[in-house]
Amino acid sequence: MDFVNVHNITDKVQEVMVRVPDPRLRQISHSLIDHLHAFIRDVQPNQAEFEQACEFLVALGQSTGPAKNEVILLSDILGASSLINLQNDQPDGTRNHHTDAALLGPFWRAQSPAMPLGANIARGQEAQDSSQSLQVGGTVRNAAGQALADAVVDVWQASPVGLYENQDPQQPNMNLRGQFRTDAAGTFHFLSVRPAGYPVPVDGPCGTLLKAQNRHPYRPAHLHFMVSKPGYKVLVTQVFADDDERLATDVTFSVADSLVGRFARQPHGAPSAFRLDFDLVLQVGDTVFPAPPIP
Repeated sequence: MDFVNVHNITDKVQEVMVRVPDPRLRQISHSLIDHLHAFIRDVQPNQAEFEQACEFLVALGQSTGPAKNEVILLSDILGASSLINLQNDQPDGTRNHHTDAALLGPFWRAQSPAMPLGANIARGQEAQDSSQSLQVGGTVRNAAGQALADAVVDVWQASPVGLYENQDPQQPNMNLRGQFRTDAAGTFHFLSVRPAGYPVPVDGPCGTLLKAQNRHPYRPAHLHFMVSKPGYKVLVTQVFADDDERLATDVTFSVADSLVGRFARQPHGAPSAFRLDFDLVLQVGDTVFPAPPIP
């Protein structure tokens, strides 16, 4: 009888995985076992380290709730979210004629309020500070350059102090979030305030990990966009402030050069202190929305 030992245990587990009925799950299971066992053989964790790793995984679930998703955050700070985005967006490793994707992040909320073009998504105290006011506009097109009317542009962002509304009890519900539909020319525009860069949440296991790795927790200032229209792939992306000092050191490894936008200071008397113009290009495909990380 062939009993399990340190040399054959990987093969023993793989023999079980051969019986997995779903072909894709079988492929994933086989690869997971190969890589997991190879990692264990390489690192050779002791029992205390194994227990610590299990406690970390449990803490991820226990720290996830209505205000944050610690599992998604871990994927972000390890670069896994961005790698998956890049692979799905650029399957052949080269850029196509559409806007580059960027990670969804842990703070998107479904069913943000529908608003008319030109409306202000700033509903809290930050709206009173005209020195940080921001006008955003652009055109949604397809890869052939044709304007796309009636596309939904879902936007969300952090406040000038670097907090999303669900993190900050001082902000009203759904503050700095909104959905807009492009007009007949494919254009959209809205008012907001200039977002600030911010640290990802560090009060949970991900914060403990970043500290242990001697890494800073900061993201550069950015706006989130999710753009959709039937017949086109849902575009999830971010536009980053060109003057942020952390563009090259984003803790989530999300900044592509094509996603850096110019936050142009406007002359005195203009409708806003800053203006961002950024066009968004969709690619043909199935319109599939991501699952919201938080309610």
